[in-house]
Amino acid sequence: MSESAPTSVYTKDNPFPARLKENRLLNKAGSHKETRHLVVDIAGSDLHYKVGDSLGVFPSNRASEVDEIIHRLGVSGNEPVSPVMLKLPAPVSLREALTSRLALAKPTRKILETLATKATSEGDKAKLAALLAPEAKEALPGYLEDREYVDLLNEFPSAKLTPQELVDHMRKLMPRLYSIASSSKPYPTEVHLTVAIVRYETNHRQRVGVASTFLAERAAAPTPVPVFVSDSHFGVPDDKAKDIIMVGPGTGVAPFRAFMQERVATGATGRNWLFFGDQHRATDYLYEEEWTQWQAQGKLARADLAFSRDQILKVYVQDRMRENAAELWSWIKGGAHFYVCGDAKRMAKDVDAALHEVIAQQGGLDAAGAAEYVKQMKKDKRYQRDVY
Repeated sequence: MSESAPTSVYTKDNPFPARLKENRLLNKAGSHKETRHLVVDIAGSDLHYKVGDSLGVFPSNRASEVDEIIHRLGVSGNEPVSPVMLKLPAPVSLREALTSRLALAKPTRKILETLATKATSEGDKAKLAALLAPEAKEALPGYLEDREYVDLLNEFPSAKLTPQELVDHMRKLMPRLYSIASSSKPYPTEVHLTVAIVRYETNHRQRVGVASTFLAERAAAPTPVPVFVSDSHFGVPDDKAKDIIMVGPGTGVAPFRAFMQERVATGATGRNWLFFGDQHRATDYLYEEEWTQWQAQGKLARADLAFSRDQILKVYVQDRMRENAAELWSWIKGGAHFYVCGDAKRMAKDVDAALHEVIAQQGGLDAAGAAEYVKQMKKDKRYQRDVY
């Protein structure tokens, strides 16, 4: 009987201070996207992961944003605070709380109510009263969605808050989970991630995704990256002779790169089929060299690609599924496992609808029969999703 892996002392409550050892852009010049391949060094952590697991990352906020809030409050940043959400055993400095403990985005109605009690200028009072009026109830979520805490401090300068008053309104800065893009068989002391760097504009301000830009810009050595492994039930079949079908557009391809590494390392004999999509083939085919090599070696049986902006009519992974309906049904009927990773809002729903259609059409079933078939696939763990 094989010995079980030693348990690491590092958990979500006690993350491992990892180091980032590689950070490279996956998109080619001319892409509208910024997707990065990141290699996190977990040597010495005793952290173990399996394909399908996620890596939890505790990010820090940008220093420029922290500085601006401190400046707006008119304080030094050294003031001790005990944010109510954190339940800390002892106070920390305002700067530390804003840098690594609290989320600077997503203000709530409650902060407006507090600002309304503090405002001294007639203009600020009137604007806050209008925002909090019953008739503004419908518009308020949209107003708040476009703003972060710093915007409100800028908009209502007469409403002076103490550091403690501000931090008591803020939420905890939560870890972000990223699907692991490597197998521990070839990479026992590394975790690979495929991260889309988030940058956008609201309320005439440049915004960023806290965790994605932390990894892309602020986590270079010697800055540690606090991490933990989040267990998942998403993974390759135990039976190595089973075929697998992987649908992962964009960064949804991450776990399937791990699946391929695992299947190759363990000598799995089942066939592997990838459906991948993004905007342009020339700039956005993530890990193209690796997929091409696996195909050339006969390890990847098929790669059906959907680059939405390469032609007038947009093409998506679900369109490629429908085009290959007969072959897809042949694999599924033969016991293949079907996996989906990526955007939950639209892609996963569209892929699910296409799967039902293919099974109904090719299997000669009505909608209810196809639904029952898919339900059974889920029960048998032959249909798994990692969506976010």
